[in-house]
Amino acid sequence: MSAPATIARVALDLPLPELFDYALHADSPICPGDWVIVPWGRSRRVGLVAALADSTTVPSDRLRLLEERLPGMPRMPADWLELIGFGSRYYHAGFGELALPAVPKLLRTVPGARSRGSPVLRARERFEASLPKPPEASEHTEGMRVLTPGQTEALRQIQSCDGHAVFLLHGITGSGKTEVYFRWLEGLLAREQAAQALVLVPEIALTPQFAQRIRERFPMLPLAILHSDMPDAERAAHWLAAAEGRARIVLGTRLAVLVPLPALVAVVVDEEHDASFKQQEGARYSARDLAIALAARRGLPIVLGSATPSLESWHAARRGRYRLVSLRERASGASLPLVQRMALRGARVQHGLTDPAIAAINETVARGEQALIFLNRRGYAPVLNCGACGWLSRCDQCDAYRVMHRVGAAAPVAAIPAPAPQRYRLVCHHCGADQPVPRSCPECGNVDLAGLGRGTQRLEEGLQSLFPSARIGRLDRDVARRRGAAQQMLDAAHAGEVDLLVGTQMLAKGHDFRRLTLVVVVDADAALFAADFRAPERLFATLMQVAGRAGRHHAASRVLIQTRFPEHPVFVALAAHDFDRFAADQLTEREQASLPPFVHQALLTVQARSADDTIAFLADARDRLLSADTEPPIPDAVLAALTVCDPVPMPLAQMRGLARAQMLIESASRPALHAALGPWLAALHAQRHATRWQLVVDPLEI
Repeated sequence: MSAPATIARVALDLPLPELFDYALHADSPICPGDWVIVPWGRSRRVGLVAALADSTTVPSDRLRLLEERLPGMPRMPADWLELIGFGSRYYHAGFGELALPAVPKLLRTVPGARSRGSPVLRARERFEASLPKPPEASEHTEGMRVLTPGQTEALRQIQSCDGHAVFLLHGITGSGKTEVYFRWLEGLLAREQAAQALVLVPEIALTPQFAQRIRERFPMLPLAILHSDMPDAERAAHWLAAAEGRARIVLGTRLAVLVPLPALVAVVVDEEHDASFKQQEGARYSARDLAIALAARRGLPIVLGSATPSLESWHAARRGRYRLVSLRERASGASLPLVQRMALRGARVQHGLTDPAIAAINETVARGEQALIFLNRRGYAPVLNCGACGWLSRCDQCDAYRVMHRVGAAAPVAAIPAPAPQRYRLVCHHCGADQPVPRSCPECGNVDLAGLGRGTQRLEEGLQSLFPSARIGRLDRDVARRRGAAQQMLDAAHAGEVDLLVGTQMLAKGHDFRRLTLVVVVDADAALFAADFRAPERLFATLMQVAGRAGRHHAASRVLIQTRFPEHPVFVALAAHDFDRFAADQLTEREQASLPPFVHQALLTVQARSADDTIAFLADARDRLLSADTEPPIPDAVLAALTVCDPVPMPLAQMRGLARAQMLIESASRPALHAALGPWLAALHAQRHATRWQLVVDPLEI
């Protein structure tokens, strides 16, 4: 019989890879998965017991006593601890760095002396009180539709799975992917009284509409919603309901993938291609990839849905790792929109719109239909310029320009011959620095300053001038910052109270505007000049999504793409609605260039006060890796499988006053890459550098 454990290995919310050892009381009931309160310096912290042990390397005089369990918190199940362990190993992040931020702060806070009752108990009561009154069973008909032959076949293929499988549901925009999700989940949730389903969406803005559709379709099943913009108490209530099995359907953004779900039977990842599923702070995990790992470990089916699948997922389906299921027709019977490329060179342009685009908008509004004018750039103008000396509104903290933003409601363009300082501000979209527009040029004193280019605010003003009787609604991140404003605009659009919708990619996906028959893409070329090799893929996906908003319930619809390069392969494939051709061409290029998904990458990034310090750190790290100066040493065969690039400044070389640089490590062998990263990162952590560095596995931006 083994001796009882005397040591608890506790994970804390710290950017460190190690667990922290604490002594246990004799006959302590503490188990792995328990939330506990531990001393930390002169304070106390909440931690998670990751494991128990009967010995420790910590000197006895430094070993401190674990205080107690956190009252009311449920014990995390073993399968959840295994998922966190896998994620921390794969992304080379600390166990606590991945596990603790996934739990609402309200539930992992040390209770204060003046606490009024248990926050866990209050969270339970709050969720129960928020549930709508269950309708009569006879009302469970709203939202049901007759499936098309394509949907029926797709559903049959997905339902044929018994156990784990990854399905890639590739459906054109408007093909009814959501209905296939719902029919599939309906069957699974009906089999077991306590069964749970997890549905992931990429953006917070998509959750209200998706939640409404779930409530209409599953009115008898409690729904938990999880995203970072929820009030603390509400998020805690929904998280606890999901973790304790009281919520039958869990809808959320990427953080929802880390919720422990005791009765999980199915996972859906909608818009699986979206880069928003990649965490950009702390542990840089991919929620889509962790969802696949979760399903594999639980032996469950998972459906990845998209009109424009990521090339990694498409490649996996073509190789047979995923099961490809296709929807080639729109569920409403409507045709795909006619996509026309409008050449900008030599064309007359008013407020960013060509004459054919203006005429098309006029005709659409006259018919009582809606038009969407898409510009993926918020603000009023990308930069403020002095025509006399060439001064530009560069941010003094970042290697970027401060964007000119209008304050308050739009005004007719004719009333603003030049920027009025009191109505405009300069904002950096990277560090958030904000200042009034200067009354004169800081360099030469010239008062004739002008905004160059246009953002959604300036486009909105131009549309007011061109179409004075049209009702215009704008949706971008600036609008969405005001609580409830985004949903208010969308509700007005769905109610027919908006003629022209203006916005960024927030309007491009997940919305079903019944009267929208025209889409105009104002500046389609900006993304073509990005240095990232994924730029064409992202541009194609964005434009395919925004084009898909048109004609979902009408026979005739159009998409006008204004471009200086109408023969570019991206636009040619878009005009033909030919994702297969685009994906095949891109995969051929990537294979020839040895780019993902044909190689696997990790990116080491660093921030420091000077550019010299960042490059010096990365050069030292590179030498350490190539010389195998680690413990244990990296085998020669593993090193031979790596390509270690030279350190270079990041595309945004300075942000928030800090210099930034990066170094790329590649390998055609995923096991070889990770075999090198483990001991190498341990050596870097042991050095305790003053510089801030971060490793990103499977980076989406390089």
